[in-house]
Amino acid sequence: MQHLEFFHTEHFENNYYRTPAPAALSPFIDFFWETDFDKLWTQHPEGFSDTLFPNIGYTYLFNLGTPFIMQVHDKKIHMRSDGFLPRHKAIECYHKPGNRLFGIKFRVSPVVFTKKINFSEYHGYIYPLSYLLDPAIIERVKKAACFEDRRDIVSNYFLSVLREHEGSLKHVPIVLEILEHSYQHNDFTSSVELIAKKYKVSPRTLQRYFEKATGFSSKKALQIMRIRKAAAHLANSPEDFHYSLYGYYDKSHFYKHLKTFLHKKTIRHITPHLQLANGMMKEIVRSQK
Repeated sequence: MQHLEFFHTEHFENNYYRTPAPAALSPFIDFFWETDFDKLWTQHPEGFSDTLFPNIGYTYLFNLGTPFIMQVHDKKIHMRSDGFLPRHKAIECYHKPGNRLFGIKFRVSPVVFTKKINFSEYHGYIYPLSYLLDPAIIERVKKAACFEDRRDIVSNYFLSVLREHEGSLKHVPIVLEILEHSYQHNDFTSSVELIAKKYKVSPRTLQRYFEKATGFSSKKALQIMRIRKAAAHLANSPEDFHYSLYGYYDKSHFYKHLKTFLHKKTIRHITPHLQLANGMMKEIVRSQK
């Protein structure tokens, strides 16, 4: 059994604990989450997988149970401990009885001041978490009795980090404002020169802000947001979807971007939605064979 983001919304809403970050942390952290699968094992004793499409940001994974398998794009990784996961590629996590995960989904690069880390160098893999986060915090998270306690432990930790280094992250509000504007207005094609002029900085400075905050150039970050929003619309409301809403100049332009976003194993799930939205458009499926 495979659960897909955008398609199996009830699974992701009902079988995970999930709460937003406190207001002071919300510029950096989207939410905290934890698997809640105990009631599912009688239905799926052999296990199941959950697939998430590419996104901006990063995720801290705490392994609270037995080893599990995480697939990043086409690479399967056997996870016995914790991990740091850049979110710009599709991921599929294979769950079996005994697995339990707690996670922190960062909107931008994690708040780390004790070490000098260039998060733009982290691509396409899961990295050890122990050298990125205070080992004492990791230990406390694992010993905590419940999700709420784990959430409070990491929230208080990151709030203390921010207070200690207040004023050191002035680039983050600019990047987040650009991302929010682009998402709300479907403005994913403005040039970096035009955006930089608005914020009275050079294009090079703006690119440095984006790479520091997201790990990517402004173009790469905006294109991930663009195809995520378009794919979610297509999955949830195909009858009123049109590629032009997201700045694609024709069907083939949209399909080409969609194929880089979805992979062979998941493309079949969106085929009926493509057909409903745009008629009998089967070339995207044939091109995957």
